[in-house]
Amino acid sequence: MLSTAALLANTPPQLLPARELMAFTLASHILLVPFGVALPLITLLMHHRALRRDDAVALQLARRWSAVMAVQFAIGVVTGTVLSFELGLLWPGMMGRWGDVFGLGFGIEAWAFFLEAVLIAIYLYGWRRLKPWTHFWLAVPLPLTALMGAFGIIAANSWMNTPQGFRLDAQGNPVDVNVRQAIFTPMFGPEYWHFVVAMFMTAGYVVAGVYAVGWLRGRRDRYHRLGFTLPFTVAAILTPVQFMLGDSAARAVFHKQPVKFAAMEIVWKTDTHVPEYLFGRLNTDGTISGGLKIPQLDSILAGFKPSTQVTGLTSVPAADRPTAVQATIAHWAFDIMVTVGSLLILLALWYAWSWLRHRDLPRSRWFFRCAAIAGVACLVTVECGWITTEVGRQPWIVYNQMRVSEAVTDTRAGSLWAMRGIIMAVYVAVFGAFLAVILKMRTRWRIADEGSASARAALPPESDTPYGPRSEPEPTAAGAAPGGGSDRTSSGAS
Repeated sequence: MLSTAALLANTPPQLLPARELMAFTLASHILLVPFGVALPLITLLMHHRALRRDDAVALQLARRWSAVMAVQFAIGVVTGTVLSFELGLLWPGMMGRWGDVFGLGFGIEAWAFFLEAVLIAIYLYGWRRLKPWTHFWLAVPLPLTALMGAFGIIAANSWMNTPQGFRLDAQGNPVDVNVRQAIFTPMFGPEYWHFVVAMFMTAGYVVAGVYAVGWLRGRRDRYHRLGFTLPFTVAAILTPVQFMLGDSAARAVFHKQPVKFAAMEIVWKTDTHVPEYLFGRLNTDGTISGGLKIPQLDSILAGFKPSTQVTGLTSVPAADRPTAVQATIAHWAFDIMVTVGSLLILLALWYAWSWLRHRDLPRSRWFFRCAAIAGVACLVTVECGWITTEVGRQPWIVYNQMRVSEAVTDTRAGSLWAMRGIIMAVYVAVFGAFLAVILKMRTRWRIADEGSASARAALPPESDTPYGPRSEPEPTAAGAAPGGGSDRTSSGAS
């Protein structure tokens, strides 16, 4: 939820800090979501390959990815919990009035989170203590719990965009709640599948990008090749699928949230033969500055013919629509998504063409440069997707039912500004710790793979493979393991 100075008139003073606090925590948390949703499945795909082909390199990759997955999940617990508290603390008007209607989505997400935590613990515990295929099959439900968590969150958000499943009594309070209708709203399907595929694409391109950087630095071994190929293939296959899902979602917005669509496409007046603007800025008088104008294209994209009528922002009173600044923000976010998606299709086609012709990765360094950038670009589009969803819905927190200003807390603005400063400091520390742990893990793995014999000897002993026998430590004069501990004690350190 973003805001500008134009929103300050006739609004509670606490609205601005509440918006900015929610925006910061949501923007931070959503960077972790692709890995929570998609990394379990990508890890299991590598794990399955390792077992089916008796591939020690694939097994090593799966094990290391599972460690990253666990660290990411721990950080996500912190950021997700903060968001949960903020919904009630910052927006009590919405939760108090509408919680009984759409709150089940948050309950589903909480159960999914609990199950995912248990399954991750079993998966990590099982590397040294379970039979290979038993270990794998016990982890198979893990991606399903991640998808269930996404189901709960998107069910709640799609209800905020297209609220249904209730009747208002004489006092305007929701009664006769139909839970099924409240979950499966008109926007749920398009929004859910668009979101899930975006998570898999982002995780795939980010993981592959790590190994693309290694490839560019001269690490051309099988470890980097396999670490790049599997996640990149997953992402490349899903890229054209996501483009079609995104088009379907945008068309659903056109039909179900016409004013939001007008903001996304900066359409001022209802008309046919509406042009498409690539970027550009909407002014308060309805004119558009800058951008590339393509005649009639917006009507064609919305209804497949130039005569399609597109609803404009002026179809509703000014108080019931996004401001010019908000519309421009939503429009730019939407256009960035489309632009990045189009470029990723070209990258996926480049990869497919090389694989079909040569059964090999592209040899151009430019391909790996683009692959390294693709993950970062996907993270940007994930942020842009939520900006489009939230800003385009303004001024409504529940579309056409409750304004954001009606839902905000009564807490003094000064307290909210102080809270924002504290949370920002905590998040900097949390994400700094996350990066420090990941970098330390990377250093350890690199020493194990490439380091000198003396450097490797300084590390605690590990199994030759996750399912193989532990390397026996050198006996000491007393016949004990180095450090005076047992082999089980040293395995805990590793």
